[in-house]
Amino acid sequence: MTKDQFVSSLSLALKRLPVEEREDIIRDIEEHFAFGLEEGKTEEQIAESLGSPQHMAKEILASYHLDQVETTATAGNVFRAVWAVVGLSFFNVVIVLGPFLAILGILASGWISGAAFTVTPLMFLLSIVVFPASFEWFDLFFTLLLSGLGLFIGIGMYYLTKVIFRGFVRYLKFNTRLVKGGLKHEPA
Repeated sequence: MTKDQFVSSLSLALKRLPVEEREDIIRDIEEHFAFGLEEGKTEEQIAESLGSPQHMAKEILASYHLDQVETTATAGNVFRAVWAVVGLSFFNVVIVLGPFLAILGILASGWISGAAFTVTPLMFLLSIVVFPASFEWFDLFFTLLLSGLGLFIGIGMYYLTKVIFRGFVRYLKFNTRLVKGGLKHEPA
């Protein structure tokens, strides 16, 4: 594969990146080719040492989306980061997507139960409007207790969601490093 073929293939695979980011990466690759040519290597040897442009693009996209999640942890950024990391290898479908869906299910059930507990007084008032003879003080106080519990669950879920997302982003980074070439001994 020649330099032009490699660069055009990489550029096409990186079309989802912002233009500035893509151009910066392409410049770095072109510099890598220039240094390799100065050392006496052929374009084919340099391209072979870089590996597949598609695989390189997947790694770059995964790193970019993980950086985006760290700067602004929105749900959209987290989903894009998960899909980018899952795209690195088939192995990641099980290792990343499975835990992500499980965590998403746990968080969704927590938020739904908090919301359901919080709106119990509204359901109680609706039942009083429909069946006025069914009013009991115990039911009123119990629904208020459930509503307060729902508020506590909602507050707890807010902080738990933040902690879990930060932890999952760390897991995604770990997985990305693992897929990119194994874990190297890093200073603790």
